[in-house]
Amino acid sequence: MLWLRKQSPAQRLPAVADIVVPRSLPIALDSQFFKHYFDHLVAQSEAGGGAAALIGRLQAKQRAMASTFERALAAAGLSEVESLLDRVFTARRRLYPALEAAGAAKVLAVLAQLIHGTLPVAERLQTFVDAMPGTVGMDRASIKAANKLRRAAWDFAAELLHFSDADKYPLMTRWVWDQSTQSGALREFIRGNDTMKEIPLTNAPEMFEGARAWLADQLRTEGIYRDMPLWIDLMLAQAYTNYLRSVAEGGLGADFGRGATPHEQLAKLLGIDRARGAGLSRVKKDSLVRNEA
Repeated sequence: MLWLRKQSPAQRLPAVADIVVPRSLPIALDSQFFKHYFDHLVAQSEAGGGAAALIGRLQAKQRAMASTFERALAAAGLSEVESLLDRVFTARRRLYPALEAAGAAKVLAVLAQLIHGTLPVAERLQTFVDAMPGTVGMDRASIKAANKLRRAAWDFAAELLHFSDADKYPLMTRWVWDQSTQSGALREFIRGNDTMKEIPLTNAPEMFEGARAWLADQLRTEGIYRDMPLWIDLMLAQAYTNYLRSVAEGGLGADFGRGATPHEQLAKLLGIDRARGAGLSRVKKDSLVRNEA
């Protein structure tokens, strides 16, 4: 485990509540759709050194987030937390003002609980989201901004948890699946999804792990056996960026940058796009409510 400090053998045993047991999916995923996305991933990644290069960048992200997280827990401020947020594409433009408003002490406490706590995984994720400041008013703009903030907080927490131990925790960001909006990468593996009023997938960690088990089986049919969790991340990102490119205005379309190649868009979604120069952050620090109003 990358982020856990050295412990005795007895302490290293995971708590029962910390184990994510895969759940059988209530709807079938389609192996032909998988094959379509796999072939596209292999072809599109050739321009950037192949899928192996993307895996290498994901591994580098894991190492960087691991070392940054430990520095964050030892620090008194939010500078290292900002560095973590810079690597989470779907949160880096929304969440920092809320972290600042909550205060470093509170943020660091809930981050420590998220990674090192013994509560069930879903509770740890929700605890982090609930620690963010609520809406400042009851007008429509404030409520809309607060909802977007909570979704960004979920994505940030989900990525931190996943990259703390990718073997143990599935990637549970909203772009993988969001029950409330019935959208995400998993929808793209379901045949006939465009005619379904509701897809019976939940946001439970066990459901994400069930989907991950299915994807792992499919990858093995393609001869993939190493770095399985990161390959699954690539497959999910490939499916979702394919979807975004198929619609005129995807939910993240403007943020991706029009004219970007599919390879560049996939890297941005996964937070492994090229960082700015030294000392330059991609984290937006303006007030979320003011920007959304």
